[in-house]
Amino acid sequence: MEPLEANKEPTLETKTDKPWEELAIQINSEDPEQITEFLDSISPSDTALAISRLDSEQQNKLLTILAPEDAAAVIEDVSDTQGADLIEDLPPEQAAAILEELDSDHIADLLGELDEEDANAIIEQMDPEEAEEARQFLTYAADTAGGLMISEYLDFQAEQKVQDVLDDLQANREEYADYDVQYLYVTDENDRLQGVLRMRDLLFPSRTTKLSSLMISNPYKVNVDDSLEDLRNFFEEHNLFGVPVVDAEAKLLGIVLPEAVEEANQKQSTQQFLGLSGIVGGEEFRSMPLLARSGRRLSWLSLNIVLNIVAASVIAIYQDTLAAAIALAVFLPMVSDMSGCSGNQAVAVSMRELSLGLVRPTELLRVLGKEASLGVINGLALGILLGAIAFLWKGSPFLGLVVGGALAVNTVVAVSLGGAIPLLLKRVKLDPALVSSPLLTTVTDMCGFFFVLSFASLVLDKL
Repeated sequence: MEPLEANKEPTLETKTDKPWEELAIQINSEDPEQITEFLDSISPSDTALAISRLDSEQQNKLLTILAPEDAAAVIEDVSDTQGADLIEDLPPEQAAAILEELDSDHIADLLGELDEEDANAIIEQMDPEEAEEARQFLTYAADTAGGLMISEYLDFQAEQKVQDVLDDLQANREEYADYDVQYLYVTDENDRLQGVLRMRDLLFPSRTTKLSSLMISNPYKVNVDDSLEDLRNFFEEHNLFGVPVVDAEAKLLGIVLPEAVEEANQKQSTQQFLGLSGIVGGEEFRSMPLLARSGRRLSWLSLNIVLNIVAASVIAIYQDTLAAAIALAVFLPMVSDMSGCSGNQAVAVSMRELSLGLVRPTELLRVLGKEASLGVINGLALGILLGAIAFLWKGSPFLGLVVGGALAVNTVVAVSLGGAIPLLLKRVKLDPALVSSPLLTTVTDMCGFFFVLSFASLVLDKL
């Protein structure tokens, strides 16, 4: 979708601050031209925001109404996770038609997000040549040259002449218009890389000059299995617009662009951040099903609570010397730490959605509602688990109720604050990445201690 020019008339983007509502109206009109015009009038981040607020039926209807090339433009504006969610419910033939409008690396990324059965069903409906290419791309690890390369490049034989190249460029100008053409690659009859030509190398020589006499022999290249770090180091050392990817036999397989490496670096950093924050199983957005989001978070939190129990067992060794009320000291750090972990998950999702434009700093009530509902589910699950452990340890149901209830309530508080704090900090122009977690940790510790001790004071004679 082309960016708006500065001198154009005000568009629909200026008429509404809720593009999802306008998009829903456009979908109901079932007019593909009108829908495309609206999507062209808003930024990619607003497109992603609008798509994320539609329900699955509206999303499916949108992609069905649009022509494949326009639906592909929508897919390009959202993350790979969201894009995969959009196409997985479509009939395989329709999903295949949309994917065929995307670059080869993007196709591989989306198919890699799907389960194997869905991916194979879509590949079966693709053009045979593109299907074979997609299967090959899926064999490469995502963070290698093979996983990052594109197959849209121009290669010619060494014995061809300048005129041959110019004729080919002219004959296929519509197809090549979508290529990122900075270099032409010279190969032999077995597709082995022989050299590279810059586009300007074609401007001045005689039209009868052979490419073999113009090409740069033994050009820079990378192996298909080279890692992301290898590629990052390569582009830091060499200021090139792209680098050819070859296999062990020097056969040209594709091209890696520096922007693909940069995007992969950012994705890797995001994944590391989400992992450190306890978001597992890939990216999470609040537009995903509630139980699916809850399950993803619980898979990490359940493990974390076990690790906390192990750490607390050091204190439990001295249980015979502690009075009944002192037993609460064992659970104080657990309640505060587990709540902090839950809150940090919410912080991570808010920061990710802020960076992608999927949530706005003014949407506090929406975020609080989404997180509070999730906090109730996770809080009950974790509270029951911890309460049961307290009961089995001491045989006191009141001890279990105190620590389990405190953890459940503090989890709701932590995830609500964790979702809201980054938005509040963004509104006052502070960096959420630097402030959110320390602030949240302090608040959840205070609340955790308060809930445990206040609940315990109500049943102190029964502990």
